[in-house]
Amino acid sequence: MVSFQQKILHVVKCFRRQWPLFSNSERTTVCGADCMLMALQLSMAEVNKQYHGDFTVSLSDVLETWNYLLHDKLGLYENMKEPENYADVKKAYHAFLARSNMLDLIDIYQKCYSLGLVAEDETISPVQLLEFISGVMNAQENNGSVLSTATQINREGQEHMKVTILAKKFVCSYLSLLVNSKDDLAVAHILNVPDRGLGREAFTNLKHASQERKMSIFLMATSFIRTIELGGTASASSLYDPLRAYVKGLSNFVNVIDKLQEIVGEILNTRIAGGRILSTVKMHLIKGRSSGDPFCQAVEEVVQDLDLKIKNIVNSQQETLTASTTGVSPAR
Repeated sequence: MVSFQQKILHVVKCFRRQWPLFSNSERTTVCGADCMLMALQLSMAEVNKQYHGDFTVSLSDVLETWNYLLHDKLGLYENMKEPENYADVKKAYHAFLARSNMLDLIDIYQKCYSLGLVAEDETISPVQLLEFISGVMNAQENNGSVLSTATQINREGQEHMKVTILAKKFVCSYLSLLVNSKDDLAVAHILNVPDRGLGREAFTNLKHASQERKMSIFLMATSFIRTIELGGTASASSLYDPLRAYVKGLSNFVNVIDKLQEIVGEILNTRIAGGRILSTVKMHLIKGRSSGDPFCQAVEEVVQDLDLKIKNIVNSQQETLTASTTGVSPAR
């Protein structure tokens, strides 16, 4: 019997194999539950700014709209009150994904089914997908297999899990931005990780500059730094005045991604390139920290796990590769 996780993975694999049917770019990335929620939050803040002048949104409003959005996109209409300015929020949400060269899990799921790409034994119902994205299914599985007693999961273990999840988010965000330079959500996660002096104000100024010039946030940062490198700080100041205070931090951020892109371009062996990229990201994230730091240990575990997965994927693909596919870029 096919597990639900395997069904979800199959849907994503269908998208990867048949990407021209879904998108105009091979580098389109999949937006899972966490990214969907974050994209919605940013979209709601943008709509609130248009109506009220403040780029903010309350958590209660986000959760209410999140619940309604999932039901709406999956066609599970219930007696639910439509949130305020929902039409504008939904439009802003999809526009955000389009600008970021992303598709959310619901869009991919619906497209796969409409094209008949999913076998009968791998069918996922809208209700199941709703429970999966909203976390209900995971909670039910945990309750069925793990006793929720204080002695079973100690506080230290819970903290380690939190740090590991955070480390994985950072590592994967670097990888996602490497593949998809328009991924604004990835930038939001790692712009100031490690600390570059690029806090909330820097991100907001960078985001506004990118919107004015209709560019992704990362490409905006790259354009700013390249302008400085070619013409000096004076020429960049007149063009990007709010960003002048963040030259050092933005330069560091852009240079890190440049290094990763160099690895992709120079090393054709996918396994070696993947390992080198992960090693570079790891060293960047743990720089300046002690070896016993819990975050360092978590990053090490995440990198080892991802490196093993890359090797397993490469090994399995080598069995079916033909001579015509040798030398394919590691990014693919």
